Amino acid sequence: MAEKHIVVQGAMCKCQFGQLPDKLKVLSHQKEYANDKNASQKLIVTTKEIGAATFEKNTFGNCTKMGGPPPPCKIMVTEWKDFYEKVQLNNGGYIILETSKAICAIAGTPCIEIIDHGQRAEASAQNFKNADQDVQQQINPLVSSEDLYKEQPTHEGLEAGESPKL
Repeated sequence: MAEKHIVVQGAMCKCQFGQLPDKLKVLSHQKEYANDKNASQKLIVTTKEIGAATFEKNTFGNCTKMGGPPPPCKIMVTEWKDFYEKVQLNNGGYIILETSKAICAIAGTPCIEIIDHGQRAEASAQNFKNADQDVQQQINPLVSSEDLYKEQPTHEGLEAGESPKL
C-alpha cells in the first residue's frame, strides 16, 4: 500500500462540480500540527472541519450541479469519507488523508477531493549537519561545505554561538 499524507491547513481542494480550487481552513482546534517545526501554521485537518466556513474563499467558482445557468458555489461540507480511523485527536475528530473526500450538501456525494495535502519540507540546521558533505558540495559548489560543518569556537564563559557583550 502506498504512503498517504496527512492533510494540513492550507491544503488545496477542488469540487468535481466547480471550476476553481480553494484552501482548507482548520477551525476545530489550535493544538495539533504536522510538518511544522515551529508549530504555528500546519494544523492537522480532521473530520470536525464541516459546515460553511471550512475554506478560505468558501467557493469553488460556479456550481455545475445545479440546473440552468450555474449559480455561485457555496461550500457546505456535511461529512468526510475515507479518513484515518486509527487516530482520534483531542477535538474528537479523525485525521483527514490526501485520499479522503468531503460530501457537499448541494451535491450529496463525495465530490470534494484534495489535490495538494499542504505539507512542505522545511530544512533546518540539523538537516544540513546530517547531510553528506560530498553531495552538498555537488549541489552547491559555490559554498565551502567544510567551513559550514566546522564547529564554531566557544569563548570561556560563553555558550556556542553567543557573542561577547561589550
